[in-house]
Amino acid sequence: MKIRAIAFNTFKEAIRDRILYLILFFAVVCIGFSRLLAILTVGDRVKIIKDVGLASLSLFGALMAIMIGTGLVYKEIEKKTIYTLLSKPIHRFQFLLGKFFGLVLTLFIMLLLMSIIFLGLVFFHTFKVEWHLLIAIFFIFLELCLITSVALLFSCFSTPILSSLFTLAFYLIGHTAWGLEILIKKIKSGFGKALAQILYHFLPDLENFNFKTEIVHNLPIPPKIFLYSILYGVFYTLFVLTLAVLIFRKRDFI
Repeated sequence: MKIRAIAFNTFKEAIRDRILYLILFFAVVCIGFSRLLAILTVGDRVKIIKDVGLASLSLFGALMAIMIGTGLVYKEIEKKTIYTLLSKPIHRFQFLLGKFFGLVLTLFIMLLLMSIIFLGLVFFHTFKVEWHLLIAIFFIFLELCLITSVALLFSCFSTPILSSLFTLAFYLIGHTAWGLEILIKKIKSGFGKALAQILYHFLPDLENFNFKTEIVHNLPIPPKIFLYSILYGVFYTLFVLTLAVLIFRKRDFI
């Protein structure tokens, strides 16, 4: 009950944030721009619209998670409302989980709105509902849940600006970490290769949630890949949330 109350309060607070609608506006513009890009580009127009549309959902969804999530805890501390909350019979982990689920609910609503516009644009060109696109959208949502947990983690001990930079770096590294695998194959055995292997296993791999190419081009995807990606997202998110709770429990607000 306590987590749910904090979650709904966080949702109400986040849904009133103007920056959320500004990002949503640019996302819709970008999705709409995909149609113009498809007309001007040589190739399959529908595939270009799908590519740009899914990329827009991922990018602008991540921006929403970063811009809103990194200020969740800091705002409570700055306004000193956290003292009132923690003076009540509420555990710190309940406070954090409530904030997390509140933002996840916000992102779900925003992603749903963007997805309806995107699927509507695809329907306008194909005259059929492309249900398989929901698979890619589902994994985008899983990625956003993980990014939200990371944003919440950094907001526990840093300012919104630094937290935004850290979370953005996490997002960028997560989508480029696959390059380390190629680098490992080219490096000779030694300290450099060992360091690269450690970084490869330690750094997040957000490409586990990227099924845009396979879905758009109707490529076969083994079910075990889906299962691995789901488990990866769930356990990585739980791991980050656990870190956030441990750090938040140790923090002194006096």
